[in-house]
Amino acid sequence: MNNVPVTCFDDWLKDSGPVALVIREHLMPVEGEDGVVFPATFAASEDKTFEGGYNIDVFGEANVCLIDSVGSQANRIEPVFAKNGYSVLVPQIVVTAGEKKINLLDAGHRAGDAIVRCSALQENLRSAFKADLNGDAGPLARIAPTSLVFGVWDSRDTQCKRPRLIASTIRAYDVKKLTRSAQYNPATSYVDDELLEDSGGDKKLKDAHAERGFVHVPASGSHGGIIATGGIRRDATLHLAALRLLDAPDKDKSKREETLALRRYILGLALTAFTYSPSGYLRQGCNLVLDPEKKREFRAVYGDGRREDVVIPTAPKAAVTHALALDFARAAAKAYEVGKDREIPFDKELAKKDISGDAKPPTSPKPARKRG
Repeated sequence: MNNVPVTCFDDWLKDSGPVALVIREHLMPVEGEDGVVFPATFAASEDKTFEGGYNIDVFGEANVCLIDSVGSQANRIEPVFAKNGYSVLVPQIVVTAGEKKINLLDAGHRAGDAIVRCSALQENLRSAFKADLNGDAGPLARIAPTSLVFGVWDSRDTQCKRPRLIASTIRAYDVKKLTRSAQYNPATSYVDDELLEDSGGDKKLKDAHAERGFVHVPASGSHGGIIATGGIRRDATLHLAALRLLDAPDKDKSKREETLALRRYILGLALTAFTYSPSGYLRQGCNLVLDPEKKREFRAVYGDGRREDVVIPTAPKAAVTHALALDFARAAAKAYEVGKDREIPFDKELAKKDISGDAKPPTSPKPARKRG
């Protein structure tokens, strides 16, 4: 379906449309369903209630292990909009910092990140966030539209906060936790061969020998992955009810026309991201594929609890694929007129002012958000 009409998903943008789209995928390690998977590891909490390592929640005899978090999944999906075939959908904002060039799509806090806040875009972004607080998401969509898809919080300035439209998480169920041990052996005995002096009880020197690989170093009982006896599953949600809150009044067009164009544009980006699978190679020891024995679910969920297979509203027999979503996104982006690409330098002086607090404008009462 090459020429996807920009109106084909308008029923989803109506209040009578589904409140969300949900995807449920059953995954398995490339080694097989009983293969060992290495989940993400996390640092210990300050109060030590969580000692660090794998995030495993226990419920009686059952447990659930976090394989990839919402934030991690977003960080895997959002940069796709910098790739060929996708980059035309959003403005490419690149900040030069020394010898590095950082795309806004790779910035951890997106439009609220220090890398772009301390650049020539500072005032533009501040104005865009303030406009959003007043119910106009248009200016932010012209600069950083993916921030409206994956969420943003301008926590260090205007306090403008936008929820995630897309949430994706991978979890493993009823897991068995494994450990592993290893032993490093140096190429020769440096001390016995008189190539190095004996540490002589000097802990600092002994640690240095170990760190630099001059002595035997055992590593026992470290994280060895998990076996998911209850399976691995990715659950993803696209919150259409939240998307329908986006508003974009414009003095040159009717409020309805501009708002509809904005919502179609953001829906195109969200649907493209939503149908892009972020599974596969996640990290060393964690390469996941679809389980061929279990059906993938893609449902539209309505306010009254109905759950229906996702199809194009204007063509009920046509499934919504990633290719179709991308075609729709291109049509919606063309109709909305995507913001301009920019390459701007990181501003050291703005960074100094930001740290000292001098870059922050006087605070004013936070306006109530208008709802479209």
